[in-house]
Amino acid sequence: MGGCFSKPKPVELKIEVVLPEKERGKEELSAGGKGSPRAYQGNGTARHFHAEERLPAPHPYPGAQDCLEAAVCHVKDLENGQMREVELGWGKVLLVKDNGEFHALGHKCPHYGAPLVKGVLSRGRVRCPWHGACFNISTGDLEDFPGLDSLHKFQVKIEKEKVYVRASKQALQLQRRTKMMAKCISPSAGHSGSTNVLIVGAGAAGLVCAETLRQEGFSDRIVLCTLDRHLPYDRPKLSKSLDAQPEQLALRPKEFFRAYGIEVLTEAQVVTVDVRNKKVVFKDGFKLEYSKLLLAPGSSPKTLSCKGKEVENVFTIRTPEDANRVVRLARGRNTVVVGAGFLGMEVAAYLTEKAHSVSVVELEETPFRRFLGERVGRALMKMFENNRVKFYMQTEVSELRAQEGKLKEVVLKSSKVVRADVCVVGIGAVPSTGFLRQSGIGLDSRGFIPVNKMMQTNVPGVFAAGDAVTFPLAWRNNRKVNIPHWQMAHAQGRVAAQNMLAQEAEICTVPYLWTAMFGKSLRYAGYGEGFDDVIIQGDLEELKFVAFYTKGDEVIAVASMNYDPIVSKVAEVLASGRAIRKREVETGDMSWLTGKGS
Repeated sequence: MGGCFSKPKPVELKIEVVLPEKERGKEELSAGGKGSPRAYQGNGTARHFHAEERLPAPHPYPGAQDCLEAAVCHVKDLENGQMREVELGWGKVLLVKDNGEFHALGHKCPHYGAPLVKGVLSRGRVRCPWHGACFNISTGDLEDFPGLDSLHKFQVKIEKEKVYVRASKQALQLQRRTKMMAKCISPSAGHSGSTNVLIVGAGAAGLVCAETLRQEGFSDRIVLCTLDRHLPYDRPKLSKSLDAQPEQLALRPKEFFRAYGIEVLTEAQVVTVDVRNKKVVFKDGFKLEYSKLLLAPGSSPKTLSCKGKEVENVFTIRTPEDANRVVRLARGRNTVVVGAGFLGMEVAAYLTEKAHSVSVVELEETPFRRFLGERVGRALMKMFENNRVKFYMQTEVSELRAQEGKLKEVVLKSSKVVRADVCVVGIGAVPSTGFLRQSGIGLDSRGFIPVNKMMQTNVPGVFAAGDAVTFPLAWRNNRKVNIPHWQMAHAQGRVAAQNMLAQEAEICTVPYLWTAMFGKSLRYAGYGEGFDDVIIQGDLEELKFVAFYTKGDEVIAVASMNYDPIVSKVAEVLASGRAIRKREVETGDMSWLTGKGS
């Protein structure tokens, strides 16, 4: 695959903008895998597998008794470019008509269960309305993130002007399909000292890299190491649902890693990387040789440097243990959150029902100001104030005061004193790359690892991905950027794996992120750094709006609340390589988005 955008194709997006969403409340908390059984049976395309490597997968259409077949509609019921949810037995199927052909797929996004019928159909794929994951309508395969699993694809036939769908009962129930993967055929002989692929960091980038290697038929040893004591988990959920337990957050169960021979070393800290001898050394002295290395160490939260910073009950949130402890201590007590960015505001929102009081301290004059602009920030601030959150803006913490070692008061530079039993600090993060300083692997002045579009560092065979990298953003003129978001980490992990296998893939995904507060979601796509104007359509006070961020004549990002699937539509337009001009969004005429305009 060469450049991302050869020739911009005419973009057709024929779906009405669906406004409020009934499923909204359940959205952010229905975990990827919470309570849903997973089957590691795939019917995707497999490449260069040895016969004995295949998992014993049941045939996708086992026996007649396990299958359902029924007429779901008349051929004329759907126009080209339309999607419909249809009933099949006790389940539902997403029926899509594209270029005169019908396709039938799983109807829920495997990430958090969004109804895909409310998403966006464009260029042979459907994009989730909630978080932007994309699925190929011909295969059901996941093509853009977040999430790990693909959709089931069902058989369709047309007889006497009727559309029939045939599906296995199991696939209808599961709503997710894990792609076919190779197994490891060179297991470690009692933790031998060498591995083919070593992945440092087990967040989204590390896990997706390991899974992609196996999906592409790679059957050598893969070792994934993490500072955490847990297997890979859904970290963005920590600040949105602070009392979630590690097992509810797990992205894959233990058996998955065993089945596919992905070895995970927990509580394993790499202290040095020797690129000349292709070897890493761990804190406990264990040495491991590698032939390919992925660095995905993520970042570490910044801490306060003021007087009294060592008092008890002051937290940053990095692990489930941190989050659980904050909830336990905050119940019925006074809580102060320092920093009104995504993490701080999500924590503040979550604690309003648990704590006696919640106060937020922030240097800027409105929350999210740099990211979402003054007006959107103010509207969100009002929502928080209506939920009893008190703001102390344009100030910072000068001292933390304790009583018997435990936090009692937070003193602000404005000389205000705020009562506090618990303090959560969310003032940003720095890349966790200290261990690379003497390695010869290039770091920039801020400690980020610069990579090219193939996620390669300056050292051959060493790749990097996730929150700790800067990379060229294709649709912003290859500007080197750091985008520390969940979806981007997934995409980078996949590209790194493809290039370890010499597939010459390039990163060209459109950034997509979301936040959830008080049961409401804000979605965002693009890269808005340096925006010079914000054009708002809809009603900010009602929190039912879309905001377009522009720089000069071009739309560079979009945010919305209660306006689905507009953010996914804009992401599709940007992904197709078409620029969106400021004048197109100023008029309030959205026809250009529904394929009717120029």
